[in-house]
Amino acid sequence: MTCNPRHREQPAALRAYDPAAAARFRDLVATRRTIRDFSTEPVDPQIVRDAIAAANTAPSGANRQPWRFVVVAADDAKQRIRDGAEAEERAFYDSRASQEWLEALAPLGTDWRKPHLTAAPFLIVVFEVHRPKPYYVKESVGIAVGFLLAALHAAGLATLTHTPSPMRFLNAILDRPAEERPHLLVAVGRPARGATVPVLERKSPDDVTVWVE
Repeated sequence: MTCNPRHREQPAALRAYDPAAAARFRDLVATRRTIRDFSTEPVDPQIVRDAIAAANTAPSGANRQPWRFVVVAADDAKQRIRDGAEAEERAFYDSRASQEWLEALAPLGTDWRKPHLTAAPFLIVVFEVHRPKPYYVKESVGIAVGFLLAALHAAGLATLTHTPSPMRFLNAILDRPAEERPHLLVAVGRPARGATVPVLERKSPDDVTVWVE
C-alpha cells in the first residue's frame, strides 16, 4: 500500500485517560473573570508567547490555521489603538446601538472610554487570515481564542476581549494586509489594585445542556 505524500499519518499522541482532569479544568476556568481595570505592572512576554503557542494548536477547517496574533507592547501603538477604538465606541453608544442593547450592557458599567487599551502591558490583536481561502474561519479563530484565554488565565493573568466595530482601523495601525481581517483584541495583564468585577449569575450547566440518550 502506497502512502499519499500529501497525507502523512502518525500515531495519535493522546494523554493518559484521566476522568478527574475535566473537573480540575472546570474549577480553573470557573475563576476566570473579565477585568476592566489593569495594572501597568510589567508581564513576562514569555507567558504571552506560550499562550499563543497553545492557541496555535487549535483545530481549524481544512487545517488552514487562519489566524494571526499581533502582540502590541509599544505605548504609541497602544495609544493609537485606543484612540481609534474610542472613536468607534463613542459612535456606537451615541447612535449605533439599540436601546435594548444599551440596557443589556448597563449592568456591566461600560461606556465608550477604553483606558484598558493603554494600561494593559500587552494587547493581542487577533486577525482572521483569508488567503489562501480558509474554511470555517470564524469558528476556527474562535476556538483558538478560547485556547488563548484559558492559557493566559492558567498563568494567572487577566484578560479583556474587545471588539470595536468596525475594526479595520487596526489594519492601518498595525500595517496588516487586506486579507487579514480583525477578529478581536485582547488586553492582557494583572488586575489593578482594588479592581472589582460585577456580580453576575451564570446559567447552570443543566440549563445549557441537553442529553440525547
